[in-house]
Amino acid sequence: MNVKIRNLAFSYGKNRVLTDVNFDAHPGQLVAILGKNGCGKTTLLKNINRLLKPSGGSITIGDQDVSSITRREMARLAAYMPQAQAAVHCTVFEAVLLGKRARRDNSTSKAVHRKVAEILARVGIEDLAMRPTNALSSGELQKVVLGRALAQDPRVMLLDEPINYLDPVNQLEVMSLLRGETRSLSMVSFLVTHDLNQALRFADRFLMLRDGKVFAAGGREVVNPDSIRAVYDIKAVVEQVNGIPVVVPEL
Repeated sequence: MNVKIRNLAFSYGKNRVLTDVNFDAHPGQLVAILGKNGCGKTTLLKNINRLLKPSGGSITIGDQDVSSITRREMARLAAYMPQAQAAVHCTVFEAVLLGKRARRDNSTSKAVHRKVAEILARVGIEDLAMRPTNALSSGELQKVVLGRALAQDPRVMLLDEPINYLDPVNQLEVMSLLRGETRSLSMVSFLVTHDLNQALRFADRFLMLRDGKVFAAGGREVVNPDSIRAVYDIKAVVEQVNGIPVVVPEL
């Protein structure tokens, strides 16, 4: 399903956070939302997910206006991964199973359990199925959270800094999983991140925010020295290393 954002505005009281945001995303695309702290990235995710109500404009998923979608319907359309991920006291299998319950799946227990087992294998944690979630590393827990989100069978994934605090190996694994699942399942995935290099390596499209407004939107070409300087207030060069774009900030 396509996601269309038109003239979106949002305010916390008298504090305007988002102004005239316009963007389109299509099935199979991983979209990186970039910008400094406080520019409105998380607020944008919460507006898409109906956790916040826009003060102006519209968001549509497919042909449905988000404002008209019930929370139950939203759970079927979108999966949201917030920044804070606390481990619940259950097994990995049970944690991923919560995603199916959030969707209120009417399948038989046997079919649901088979689906959960398939998801555990897809994200590479099938060997951890019976392990308590509070005994996992941060990288393992993040894969569990991703598995739980996938268990909702979403058409849209909303991910708020999913690789924050992860070591380089787990960052690569989680980002590779996100891109692979987004493409294979023809989802739209929105990713908030501060890691420009991981974003450039894995994302298909980019939405750069500055002071709650869209500064640049498009493919890799929009993440360039000029836009980085304007959005982050730093000088940087973008070089290719083995065909992979790399951002190198200047001191």
